[in-house]
Amino acid sequence: MAVQDWQVVIGLEIHAQLSSKTKMFSSDSTEFGQEVNKNTSPTSLGLPGALPTINKKAVELGVKMGLALNCDIRKNFSFSRKNYFYPDLPKAYQISQHQDPVCEKGYLEIFFNGEFKKIAIERAHLEEDAGKSLHKEGATLVDFNRSGVPLLEIVSEAVLTSPKEAAEYSRQMRQLLLYTQVCDGNLQEGSMRCDCNISLCKPGEPWGTKVEIKNINSFKFIEKALDYEIKRQAKVLESGEKTVQETRLYDVKNNVTVSMRAKEDAHDYRYFPDPDLLSVCLEETDIQSWKKDLPELPIPKMQRFIKDYQLKPEDAFAIAQNQNFANFFEKVATQSKNFKSSYNWMVGDVLKYMNEEKKELKNLNFSSSQLAQLISLIDQEVISGKIAKLVFADMMKTGKDPEAIVEEKSLKQITDEKAILHFIEDSLKNFDKQLQEYRSGQTKLFGFFVGTTMKASEGKINPALLNKLLKQYLDK
Repeated sequence: MAVQDWQVVIGLEIHAQLSSKTKMFSSDSTEFGQEVNKNTSPTSLGLPGALPTINKKAVELGVKMGLALNCDIRKNFSFSRKNYFYPDLPKAYQISQHQDPVCEKGYLEIFFNGEFKKIAIERAHLEEDAGKSLHKEGATLVDFNRSGVPLLEIVSEAVLTSPKEAAEYSRQMRQLLLYTQVCDGNLQEGSMRCDCNISLCKPGEPWGTKVEIKNINSFKFIEKALDYEIKRQAKVLESGEKTVQETRLYDVKNNVTVSMRAKEDAHDYRYFPDPDLLSVCLEETDIQSWKKDLPELPIPKMQRFIKDYQLKPEDAFAIAQNQNFANFFEKVATQSKNFKSSYNWMVGDVLKYMNEEKKELKNLNFSSSQLAQLISLIDQEVISGKIAKLVFADMMKTGKDPEAIVEEKSLKQITDEKAILHFIEDSLKNFDKQLQEYRSGQTKLFGFFVGTTMKASEGKINPALLNKLLKQYLDK
């Protein structure tokens, strides 16, 4: 049986670091890149007698993300101790949520393969991160700067059906985290990591044992790791063996997954309520206040762009990927009134310039109003599209208004018919042979004459008028 004949089901657990300045249960800084073990205190180190206190900002951020994910928000929730030993977890338990997660039963709507799809969210719970083991010269060292960093673990239902869909779900989850400013989404710094759970079955048969691939911090690697794991599990099942419940790691260099440890069940962690932390009671007024703080989210924004600016779904999706970029586009579109041209300039020249110069929107030399002015100058036939490219290049360098650049450099389009005829006669006087060939039936030379005349005018002639008058001149 080929790999494509197996049914696949995937569920993702996304760990998002909440954008609070202090840790989940202490006042230690969460700043990345600090000296090893600088951001620590007795609470981070799990020393006897240290007492945790709940970070209110982290709770607010967790609830905001739950609201953005259409979750039910639990007004009364508590924290539990999840018991296990690891070198980077000195107190031998992680403070997490178990029976009563702060957010549950929601969904993330994604745009995938040209369609909208709702991916069910089982729960999103608050917890603290562990430290980080460093393996160096045969020794294992531990950095506790991450220990206690606040996380929101977002657990999807097992409803994703392909590695591509799982990777896209993760991308759009990151987009939502950035829109809501709940997490900075920095994959390289570990602000967002993903555990993938996957199992296979033959059509009509029970699902095989679920296997977890842990701590992937790249969308490309999510897809590649799942692709490999599907082939591996299919091979195991086709040989008549069973997959075992385990946690595996993705080896990027060799593009394989390798066993890390046997996967525990929930009861193996011996959860019990943390006796050092009181239950949390949220006020409805706080929840509603946080809800009002949420911005327009990516998918609703995309759908509005389709309706208000007549963009194709794929184009609206591309624009809505980045919140600042989408807002800039909307300002240009509303001011220029030319939605299609605004889109083309944004995803064309503006994006190309940003990528080449490695600039963000906030660092551009021109404003949305100036780009809208440029588009209006084209629509009013003051300048041609070709001249607009020159004006745009000047805007990028100087930040001057496009109208000022056009005046300074005398770039206004030539619309006087007598002047255009003069250009035509003057530029074609040396091409008698080509003129005879055109008039004997080689009409493909028309483009040559257009280019020659336009070049003579330095691109300033109105193209429509040039085509009309040139045709009359050649056919007489």
